[in-house]
Formats: sequence, structure tokens, C-alpha cells
Amino acid sequence: MTIKPLADRVLIKPAPAEEKTVGGIIIPDTAKEKPLQGSVIAVGNGTKDEEMVLKAGDTVLYGKYSGTEVELDGEKYLIMRQSDVLAVLA
Repeated sequence: MTIKPLADRVLIKPAPAEEKTVGGIIIPDTAKEKPLQGSVIAVGNGTKDEEMVLKAGDTVLYGKYSGTEVELDGEKYLIMRQSDVLAVLA
């Protein structure tokens, strides 16, 4: 199954959270900081008021609470509006 975002939405695969240890103690997943960057997997067509400037393969930065989490084939993704993306990393 594939996901095709509609209008000005994009599908993003978040970068994995970094493993951190404190004095030999491994921080559990629930305490890890959510990643704020990821790769664009798919994009919608845009709207008549806002053209789609992102493309599949772009690495982007997004807000901490942006998007809606979805799971497909055991992988976690985010769907968000293009306007929730803060920057494209070059």
C-alpha cells in the first residue's frame, strides 16, 4: 500500500532519534527527543493558492509538534502541510 498526499500536504519519514546514554544508562524511547528533520517521501499537487515547492527526496526541518503520525507497513511517517515545513537542508 502507498500513501499519496493530497493538495498541499507532504509525507515525511522522520530521521531516527539519536541514542543517548548518560553514565552508562540508556535513555528509553519515551524520553528521547523527537527528531525535527526527515526526508520527503511523497508530495501532493499543491493548491491554486500555494504551489508545491517540495519534492520527494528533500531533507527538511519541521516544527516539534507538526504533522500527524501514521504507520504503514511497520514504518512511522508524518503527514503535514507544506507550510509546516520550516526549511529544506541543502
